[in-house]
This record gives sequence, structure tokens and C-alpha cells, in this order.
Amino acid sequence: MEEFIIETSARHVHVTQETLEVLFGKGAELTVKKMLSQPGQFASEQKVEVIGPKGTLKCSILGPCRNVNQVELSLTDARTLGIAVPVRESGDVKGSTAITIKGPCGEVALTEGAIAAKRHIHMTPADAERFNVKNGDIVNVKVVNETGRGLIFGDTVIRVSDKYALAMHIDTDEANAGALSGLVKGIIVK
Repeated sequence: MEEFIIETSARHVHVTQETLEVLFGKGAELTVKKMLSQPGQFASEQKVEVIGPKGTLKCSILGPCRNVNQVELSLTDARTLGIAVPVRESGDVKGSTAITIKGPCGEVALTEGAIAAKRHIHMTPADAERFNVKNGDIVNVKVVNETGRGLIFGDTVIRVSDKYALAMHIDTDEANAGALSGLVKGIIVK
């Protein structure tokens, strides 16, 4: 069976250009700190605070700017903030949890946008053909690394686009459950 990398996605924020300018000032642009595995995606130098009823957390902004604001948290992060968040695919924020984002120049109170991202595998159409899956399929993924805490991730959604690179994304809670760090690989199991 063909292996692919499993990456841990820590809490982060996606913002619109309009929100970026409220947080960092008129004409603000995201500055690349580190390129990510998905083509064109990057962690920016800009950080914000996300504010809930019980606390705040620092978060990086991922770029480039998007059409919709979104705060991706682990379930532990959400508890720290005093909110409950739905588990959703990235971009599916309709009716999700309200949260406030604060930057050095201002803050934005979102009426929706906080989610825990559903674990997923990014694939190109060629990858999907090789793995015999299609966009939206739900699969199980066995972690290949020997960590002493072997596990299989169920309910993993396949996301197919010619703009993607092959990689699975999990959140920090999921990584901690399997004692996963460094280079982690997985395989799809039926």
C-alpha cells in the first residue's frame, strides 16, 4: 500500500483582506514566514489573538487571504476559550461558532467561523485515481510509524483538486492521541 505524509495542523486563522486591514491597518499584507505543503499556502508572520468567553489564544494567520474568515481550533483549544465548535471541513463555516479575532490595530467579532477541522487527505486527481477514491469519500487511515500508540483514524475525508499536494492533515489533539511528531506516514485501509 502506498504511504503518504500526515501533517499536524495547529490552531490558525484564515482572514479576508477586509478583516486583515481591520486587524493590522489599511493596506496590510500578509508576510510569508514559512511555505506550507499545499501549493501557494503559507504561515504568515502575522499573529492574532482569538478571544472566547473564558480566555484567549495566540494564532498564526495562514495565507493567502480567503473569501471567508475562519478560525480552526482543536477541541481542547475550544474548551480553553469556553466555546463549543462543530467538526467541519475547512470552509464550511455557515452556522458555526462565534469568536472574536484581535490584532494590533483592531478586532473583528465574527458571528460564525470557529470550527474544528475534519481530518482530511489532500489529493490531486491523479492521486485519487491511484488510491481508487474520489472527492468526498470517507476513508480510514492507519498510522505507519511505531510510536507505541498505534491507531487508525476513521472518518477521514478525501479532498481532490489539481491545486493540492498529497498530504493528510490532523489537528494537535489527534496528533497527541497517537504520540505523533516529526515525519509521520499513513496508509488508507479498508
